[in-house]
Amino acid sequence: MNFGVPKVAGFLPAIRSIFADVLGDDNDPNPELPAGLPEVVAAVAAEAVNRLIDYQGPGYAQLYVARLRRFIGRRNVDDALFAEIARLLAMRMAYDDAVRMAQLKLAEAEAGRGIPPDDVRRLRLDELVSSLPETVADYALWVLAYPGWLHLPVTMRFSAASRLRRRRLRIEAALKRWRLSSLRYARERAWVERWLHMIDRSLTKQPAAVAAVVATAEMVRGYGDGYVQSLKDWNLIVDDLIKPTLEGALSCPDLAGALAEARAAVDSDPRQESLKHVISGIRKRAARAGA
Repeated sequence: MNFGVPKVAGFLPAIRSIFADVLGDDNDPNPELPAGLPEVVAAVAAEAVNRLIDYQGPGYAQLYVARLRRFIGRRNVDDALFAEIARLLAMRMAYDDAVRMAQLKLAEAEAGRGIPPDDVRRLRLDELVSSLPETVADYALWVLAYPGWLHLPVTMRFSAASRLRRRRLRIEAALKRWRLSSLRYARERAWVERWLHMIDRSLTKQPAAVAAVVATAEMVRGYGDGYVQSLKDWNLIVDDLIKPTLEGALSCPDLAGALAEARAAVDSDPRQESLKHVISGIRKRAARAGA
């Protein structure tokens, strides 16, 4: 993470963008599912589109549909695999942040089933700050890095127990207008695109491992320290196993088996000692086989 001097020149445009977002909702039309989707995939995608419209808006759902199009008619993509890509893509695009937590609690409260119990979530300070527009977040993280406050835990209570608390939830949920200009979204978009790229490469280089590559998206989930750790584990597996294998730098003919072995070694250790040990063993076996 780069905490150099922030780009002050971009600060005022970011502020203007914030106020522009506050003035109106996403007015893009609802996306239509593309022709050529298998029936089972269309069912998953239709539900995902509704979820993402609620999460962010029609324009965001259009991005989801555009991402699905790249797999229509692709060789080695059967209906079951395509449906799994559609499911996991929607799950990752609707990632957990404080705004989403407020949205869900508010929806629960407005469903007419009585007052839902409070949700108390333990987030991280850098996680909350990264939900701000990117230029603003860069500056805030740069400031917080000096006293070492980036990873401080922040306990948030999501409650609809009173009219005042529901009003607060509505304010928090309305901050979704900032989401697509946030630092967090920029990072989420980058890793989702990397996941899709690994699937593309695997379809060409190791079709037998595609399902295992797709399934790695399940590793990244949650919020707070758990989310940070899961993304760190995923990147280690991609950097040390998937990417070098698909680029030909590592001879690993059974990539699917290697991924299963590596994922079984994932635990809550922030030092990743078990995972690193298993990956090292896989790489050594691959080197011996290649030799």
